[in-house]
Amino acid sequence: MTVMSNDKPPSIYATTLASIVGEENTVDQGNNFQLSQAIAGGNLPSCVVYPQSQEQLAAVIATAYNHNWRVLPCGCGSKLRWGGLAKDVDVVVSTERLNQLIEHAVGDLTVTVEAGMKFSHLQKILADARQFLALDPSTPASATIGGIVATSDTNSLRQRYGSVRDQLLGITFVRADGQIAKAGGRVVKNVAGYDLMKLFTGSYGTLGIITQVTFRVYPIQETSGTVVLTGAAEAISQAATTLRGSALTPTQADLISTQLVSNLELGQGLGLIARFQSISESVQEQSNRLLEVGEKLGLTGVVVSGADESHLWERLSEQIHSPVTESAITCKIGVLPNAAVEILHQVKIGLIHIGSGLGVLQVEDKNQVLPVRSLCQSHQGFLTVLQAPTPVKQQIDVWGYTGNALPLMRRIKEQFDSKNILSPGRFVGGI
Repeated sequence: MTVMSNDKPPSIYATTLASIVGEENTVDQGNNFQLSQAIAGGNLPSCVVYPQSQEQLAAVIATAYNHNWRVLPCGCGSKLRWGGLAKDVDVVVSTERLNQLIEHAVGDLTVTVEAGMKFSHLQKILADARQFLALDPSTPASATIGGIVATSDTNSLRQRYGSVRDQLLGITFVRADGQIAKAGGRVVKNVAGYDLMKLFTGSYGTLGIITQVTFRVYPIQETSGTVVLTGAAEAISQAATTLRGSALTPTQADLISTQLVSNLELGQGLGLIARFQSISESVQEQSNRLLEVGEKLGLTGVVVSGADESHLWERLSEQIHSPVTESAITCKIGVLPNAAVEILHQVKIGLIHIGSGLGVLQVEDKNQVLPVRSLCQSHQGFLTVLQAPTPVKQQIDVWGYTGNALPLMRRIKEQFDSKNILSPGRFVGGI
């Protein structure tokens, strides 16, 4: 995360924490856009610290705990603007320099890394062994592994491989009092202890600061091909229903909005985009079968492969996760899969996974958030605002949670962080 220094005397935070991590790893911070979009009230924290080891991080958090300083954890800051606005933050703690490979057990298909390692760097390491981590975060070039877990950030690959929680085998984290704790292990089958991995995934740094993670990884497939079907909404909906009930096994399969189809120059109407990865014969057979489904429904179909295919998925991710205007609002949604087409009709830019009903939408302003949220809730779903201008987040409920688990969430927060010093205000209900 890039910060700007200023010329005023070092703050008490910077002076104290520099004694732990060194002056070169402590920045008295000036005006920073990313932080200004993440913190309520416009009162930015006075310093950012970059621990270089798990032990340094633990010492920093212990010091904050003893002084009742409020801490905003982050990696490279790529998702600081997600979730609720943090409140009264004194110090930002970045895990960006905790970025080492701990162990890659090639034969066991597992990898353990420090939380600050960038996703793109890890994929390069795994690729040397013809393996990969089956996640596709929103900002793959800058996202850190810890940030991906903390925000539960995965997208289309959940069709075949599941969510972050499904692939996480173990974590090490620093508690709010500065103690180091572990959950899970470095093997695929580990049943000892309470499953804290699921609790920490998507907790936005409110329960502890993740320092190491262990994931299962997968072999890189021989061949890849993507089928794109475009056309009338009813036919696209039927094609998705057929695909869900078939024996076909796409690694990624999404419905995309009319405007997104047009922006990607894929044709007209709504779109269904499905990727198959396996041996070449399987990819060809599965692609042909889906094309036949589309043809019977009167849809236009095409197969994309090679460099064009990689470029297509990259452009799709950029379109869905990079708002074209400063006022645009990015939302994460979940609905029953059979309601996806109805939801996509309400927005210009939107993508919904055909299997899970989870997706990402962009709406043009805050006046559109509540109607779309109501529509999602009418289909037993939800809408959460990920990224929006600060004034918008100050005016609406970012999370929109309507369930009955909030008292339980508060008790869990109390157990893990009794002083409420970690990411205060970022999570559901102001937790």
